[in-house]
Amino acid sequence: MTDANTQANPEANSETAPELEILYQDDWLVAVNKPAGMLVHRSWLDRHETRFVMQTLRDQLGGQHVFPLHRLDKPTSGVLLFALSSEMAAEMMPKFAGREVKKTYHAVVRGWVKEAAVLDYPLKEELDKMSDKRALQDKAPQEAVTAYRPLARVETPIPVGRYATSRYTLVEMKPETGRKHQLRRHMHHLSHHIIGDVNHGDGRHNRMFREHYDCHRLMLHASALELIHPRTGLPIVIRAAVDQSWQTVMQAFEWPLSYLEA
Repeated sequence: MTDANTQANPEANSETAPELEILYQDDWLVAVNKPAGMLVHRSWLDRHETRFVMQTLRDQLGGQHVFPLHRLDKPTSGVLLFALSSEMAAEMMPKFAGREVKKTYHAVVRGWVKEAAVLDYPLKEELDKMSDKRALQDKAPQEAVTAYRPLARVETPIPVGRYATSRYTLVEMKPETGRKHQLRRHMHHLSHHIIGDVNHGDGRHNRMFREHYDCHRLMLHASALELIHPRTGLPIVIRAAVDQSWQTVMQAFEWPLSYLEA
């Protein structure tokens, strides 16, 4: 198996490093480590934003057009894969839809997740009031499946709500489907809300992380993407390291960063 980190852009860690960290690049595909808070492409829903992954990456590649093969929400960081031609995009999209591409995420959630499990819980499609106003409003819930397992747990002496201490778990998640906000909504369903989630999370715990750990982001990271290369036929693993906010939390909880490579 080829680890794509070994094929990363050689300038990624230099003083003249581009704004986006390129994790993998060849004649057909390119992957970046998307920062939290950065949109993949322009959206009228965030008209005040001026930085977008697609535009930034295109500029870094000298004007090369790029075609996103999947999505990451604005607050989520991690591996984001693009095709370098419309033909490759058309070839790769069915592989994502057909579950041939494996995704691994990590998250910090409230409470103690005690054992690994697979959650099969259909989700009703989330519609935007304006952009989806013509969409079918009473569509049946869609299949949504997430495998998850706890990697580490911690109990802090910081009270949140009526409890004298707070408990958190580092969780690995492997979604088998790709519904909108699937991981955030599935963890909400389990009452293990992802820290920093302002839509499906717990504001009290989000506030505690901001005040005590200077953590102002959604603690959800797309750590790895596994696929069979459409041209070479070789398996590829593309991994993305976490940012400083993640590192600060991991250090505070005495969780080795190696847990994120599990």
